[in-house]
Amino acid sequence: MLKKMLLAGAAIALTLGGAQAKDLNKIGISLGSLGNPFFIALANGATAEAKKINPNVEVTTVGYDYDLGKQFTQIDNFIAAGVDLILLNPGDPNAIEPAIKKAQAAGIPVVAVDTAAKGADATVTTNNIQAGAIACQFIVDKLGGKGNVIIENGPQVSSVIDRVKGCQETFAKSPDIKVLSSDQDGKGSRDGGLAVAQSLLTRFDDVKAIFAINDPQAIGTDLAAKQLGRTGIIITSVDGAPDIEAALKGDTMIQASASQDPYVMAQKAVEIGNEILQGKKPAESILLMDSKLVTRDNVNDYKGWTSPR
Repeated sequence: MLKKMLLAGAAIALTLGGAQAKDLNKIGISLGSLGNPFFIALANGATAEAKKINPNVEVTTVGYDYDLGKQFTQIDNFIAAGVDLILLNPGDPNAIEPAIKKAQAAGIPVVAVDTAAKGADATVTTNNIQAGAIACQFIVDKLGGKGNVIIENGPQVSSVIDRVKGCQETFAKSPDIKVLSSDQDGKGSRDGGLAVAQSLLTRFDDVKAIFAINDPQAIGTDLAAKQLGRTGIIITSVDGAPDIEAALKGDTMIQASASQDPYVMAQKAVEIGNEILQGKKPAESILLMDSKLVTRDNVNDYKGWTSPR
């Protein structure tokens, strides 16, 4: 009798174990803005990896335009649609937790990409503290450790917060570097960078360098400086996007960008998400990818984002 009970228990355990594994048939992806090439590359990388796993996978990608309420609705829609996996670039690293828990309660793993999210099953992101640090160390080196600088902030997601932190820590090591402003939000966009830079450059006469939290803001900042007739300002950023490659080779004040690879980042996120669906716990809850600085001196050797051009 005992033997029969043990065999029956083993059979039930096997059945339950098999039930935990799910096929990857549907993915929902919620990203900051589909007007940003970085997020387009993320979406393309996720789709490419998903189709390696299942050629017939259904991928739904939406942008929440940094509206957290909109992202909550998108996650609700993903749950209602019965997706197997959610990838998200969270609008707020903490406030998004209830939506994540709701998805997980429905049996849907959630993987955060580019920015961390409290409660996510895993996070894949660039080491943004390091990225901000190397972009701002470039400024320190070019200025010889002395001069007035601006940190052009952005949406308060974890990646931006970390980039600014890395930059501030770097500037703090040079007593003769004076940060004139560090709290203005360029919205992560070219137009936002243009508007913030116009305001700050009008306010401050002596600005030697500006660190923008991403490439679109850097391009907008360069345009603002030109419109105001300002020259010789060192502009650095984070992303290493195709647009910044052109800027580094062209007639701009943009001098460097700490590179990311959103295509590979998203591929890794889908790979980890699929492993979770198969019942495999990630070896690390947060996977950090190091950044490399792209400058005018080395841009011709830069391989760029993996994403097809």
